[in-house]
Amino acid sequence: MIALLARRFATAALLLWLVVTAVFFLAHAAPGDPSFLTESPRFSAADRAQLRKTLGLDRPLAEQYALWLGDALRGDWGVSLAQARPVANIVAEAIPPTLELASAAILIQMILGFSLGTAAALAHDRPLDHAIRAVMLVLFSIPVFWLGLMAILAFAVRWPILPAGGLSSIDSGDLSLLAQGADLARHVALPAAVIGVAQSGALARFVRTSLLDVLGQEWVRMARARGLPAWRVIWVHAARNALAPVLQVLALSVPILLSGALITEVVFSRPGLGRIAFVAVTGRDYPVVLATTAFSGALVILANLAADLLHAAVDPTADVLHAAAEPRPGDA
Repeated sequence: MIALLARRFATAALLLWLVVTAVFFLAHAAPGDPSFLTESPRFSAADRAQLRKTLGLDRPLAEQYALWLGDALRGDWGVSLAQARPVANIVAEAIPPTLELASAAILIQMILGFSLGTAAALAHDRPLDHAIRAVMLVLFSIPVFWLGLMAILAFAVRWPILPAGGLSSIDSGDLSLLAQGADLARHVALPAAVIGVAQSGALARFVRTSLLDVLGQEWVRMARARGLPAWRVIWVHAARNALAPVLQVLALSVPILLSGALITEVVFSRPGLGRIAFVAVTGRDYPVVLATTAFSGALVILANLAADLLHAAVDPTADVLHAAAEPRPGDA
C-alpha cells in the first residue's frame, strides 16, 4: 500500500510539473506582457524597457523559467506584478472562500444528484423516470454563467431573498457569532446552488445507470428471493455496490467545479481563487497565474487520488454475494 501511494504521489508530482510548465510557456507566448498594460502617453518606450528589466521580463525565457522553478521549489511563488504583494499571501486569502463555495456546491450536487438518480432508477421506464431524465438533461446542458445571471435576477432582484454577491454583509463585524454564520451561509447559498444544480444532472445520470446495473445483478434477485426487506437490498447492498464507480465521477467533477467556481466568482463578485485567476490572466500577472494553476492542479490530482482510495475502501469485493447469503427473517 505504501509503495502504491509513493508511486501515485510521484506520478502526481510529475503531472503537476508538466501542467505548470506548459502554463508558464503558454502564458509567456501570448501576445503582450505586463509592460504593455499601461497605455499612458507619458509612459515612454524607455520607461517600458525599464519596467521590463525591473520585472525580469528582458531575460531569456529559459532563464526566467529556471529562476521561477527554483524559487517555487523552495516555496517562494514570487511577487504579484499587478499588486506588488507576495503571491503566497494573495492565494492564501483566496483559498478559504473558494473551498467554502466548492464544499457547499459539492454537498448540493451530491444531495440532488443522488436523490434524482436513485428516484429515476427505482421508477425505471415509468413516467417519473422519463420526467427525471428530462430534468437531468436540462441541468446538464445549462451554462453556469447563464444560470448564475438568472439566479441573481430571480432571487436577488425580482425576489430579494439572497444577496447578489460578496462574502458577507457590510455590518457583519457587529453581529454575533451565530448571526455571522447565518450571514455567511446566505452569501454562499446562491453561487453554491448555481454550481451544485448545474453539476447535479451529470451525477444523477451516472447514479441512475450505476444503480440500474447493480439492481439487475443475479445476487440482488437472490437477496430479494430470500425475503430481505426492499429497503435493505437497495440501501445496504445495492447502493454500496453502485457507490464505488460514482466516486470516480465525483473526483472527475472537481475540475468542472473549479471552472464553475471561476465563472461563478466572477458573476457573483466573490474574491476567491477563480476571481483572482481571472484578474491575473487578463492582467498578465504571470506569478499569480502560475500559483493558482499549481494549486488547482494539485487539488484535482489529490481529489482523484482520494477517489481511488475511497473506491478501494468501499469496493465490496467480498460483499457481492453477501446479501444472498444473509439470513432470511425467521431463519435460525
